Formats: sequence, C-alpha cells, structure tokens
Amino acid sequence: MGGRCLVAPFAIAELPLSIHPFRPQIDAMTQSPDIQITASAPTRAPSAVPVDDAALPFEVAALDLRGRLTRLGPALDDILTKHDYPAPVCKLLGEAIVLATLLGSSLKFDGRFILQTQTDGPVSFLIVDFQLPDRLRAYARFDAARLKEGQDSGALLGKGHLAMTIDQGADMSRYQGLVALDGGNLEDAAHEYFLRSEQIPTRVRIAVGEEWRGGGEGPKHRWRAGGMLLQFLPKAPERARPADLDPGDAPEGAVTHEVAEDDAWVEGQSLISTVEDIELLDPDLSGERLLYRLFHERGVRVFSPLPLRAQCSCSRDAVSSMLKSFAAQDRAEMVKDGKVVVTCEFCSSVYEFTPHEAGVE
Repeated sequence: MGGRCLVAPFAIAELPLSIHPFRPQIDAMTQSPDIQITASAPTRAPSAVPVDDAALPFEVAALDLRGRLTRLGPALDDILTKHDYPAPVCKLLGEAIVLATLLGSSLKFDGRFILQTQTDGPVSFLIVDFQLPDRLRAYARFDAARLKEGQDSGALLGKGHLAMTIDQGADMSRYQGLVALDGGNLEDAAHEYFLRSEQIPTRVRIAVGEEWRGGGEGPKHRWRAGGMLLQFLPKAPERARPADLDPGDAPEGAVTHEVAEDDAWVEGQSLISTVEDIELLDPDLSGERLLYRLFHERGVRVFSPLPLRAQCSCSRDAVSSMLKSFAAQDRAEMVKDGKVVVTCEFCSSVYEFTPHEAGVE
C-alpha cells in the first residue's frame, strides 16, 4: 500500500459514469455497457485550478474502485445564507447537501433525488431536493431552545430515519430507501444504507466548514463543503461479497458468518480514511490534485465534472396554483391584513396575493 507523494501521471477521460439502467436506486456507479475505455487513454498532470460547485466522477481501475468527489462553495453559501440558521444547523444541513450530491449525481435521467431526515433531535427535519441534473435547494427545521454549543451531527439528529427518494416523474414508479438514525451522523447512515440495502462496499467522507477571507472591507465569511464517495465494484461479484447480517435472534454461542475483505478494498478504505477535512474544504486545492494525492500510485482516471447550482423551483405561478388547490374556507382563513402572504421555506422568497388573486370570494 503506497503513500501519498506526488510522483505519477494522472489520467482523464471525457466519459460519464452511470448506475445500472434497470434499477433506479442509489447503487453502483458503473459505466454504461457501450463505453469502452482503452489502456491508451490520454494522460496529463492534474489540473491545479480548483472547481467549486461540481461533482467529479473518478475511477481507480487497478483497485476496482469508483467514486465521486464533490466540492461546494458559492452554491452552498447561497442556500445556507438564505436562512438565519445557527452555525451547527448550517453545518448539518451542509452535510446533507453534500451527501445528496454524492448519491444523486450518479443518476442518469431527468427527475429528482430527495434526501430527508425526520428525527427526535434538536434538528427534527432536513430536506435536500436535488432536481437533476444540477439544481439544489434545501431546508432545515430545528428547535433553537434545544441547540447546545459543540453538539455533533449525531446529537443534533437524534433518533429517527433517513429517507432517500428517487422520483423519475409522474409516469414512473418512485424508489425509496430508508435507514434508521440512532445517534450517528450522516456518514454512518450512508454506510448502513449501502451495507443493508445495496450490499456494495462503500465509504463516504463529508466535511463542512466556515471560511473567512480578508478583503478591502474586512474579513468575508462564507460556507464551504466537500465530500468523497468510494465504492468497491469488482468484475467478479464474489470478491465484494459481504458477511451475512446479524439476524438478531441467533442462539448464544452461534458462530457468526465472516468474509475476509478483498485486499483491494482494504487498500481503498485505508486511502480514503487518510482524507482530512481541510483537504475536502481547501479552496486552493483542486479536486484533481486531491485525487492524485490519494491514488497516484495505482493510477486514477477522472471524468467530466458535473456542475451544481443553487436554484429553487418556486415561482409566483406555482404558488398561485398551490393556493387554488386548497378548499375555499382554507383560502379565506389565509387572508391577513387584506392579503395572502406565502413564504417559500427553501429559498425564503415571499409572494403576496390579493384575496381575489388567491381565489378568495
């Protein structure tokens, strides 16, 4: 297992990664069957130019690893600063946004990937709405009286569940995956999901932080985030076979089923575990250079980055249609001071309607 010095070439391919076309769930980020990658793929030095607000797919063929690297800057800051969230809530919601981009950006259709939590913790509800291929919006509900200084993500979430929904449109069935939250963070929840639902060896790293940069008008504050998802996808499926899950009712003294991890996956886990938060957040470190640091000895291929942006889907027409879906009595009760005011919880946009415009007779 090699170290992390910069001594080897870096491969790039202008080819996308995709999931299995027959099952729209968050699983293996495999390549489409018609894509052929040759040993003579062009190589170059890793770009030193940082790219924010993008998901960068990559592959380490020598170890049968595939993954995504997400870096978020202005888009994340735009989403979080639209609300007066306390810093711990911003950090937790930022982690949810990163996880949603790591999972949702691997889907290859027009639709939505929705990640949400519902728990008994101080942050009782989180939702990230990822409108494919690139639009993000998010919202958090919290109890300010229960927030404490220094709480970690697990304590903020508490106990409940994490739901991941794939919506391919009105004429297609939805897919939803659920995982229990029991005091762990979102990284833990992602690992549990892939272990129990997909049985794909997977590791996730997420970091969110505040950046202060000096300027002519004093230090400027903004939020940044980064994340990496790594999966072991060997051509021989038995190499990735996990141990049987604990049935929970085995008699005392029963022998548990154990499967030795493949050496390639052991190496992959060891490498991703060395990634530090500062490396995921550093605005001056490009994603390509970070991947090069990790995997240069084995050779890493990157694919075209997938841009991400903060954009809410609300509009005056959409809100007007929503109002008209309510019963007449409900619409009448919404009138305050001679008008109906609706605020979008995602982006804090405010829409005002006269009673007549709101359909109040």
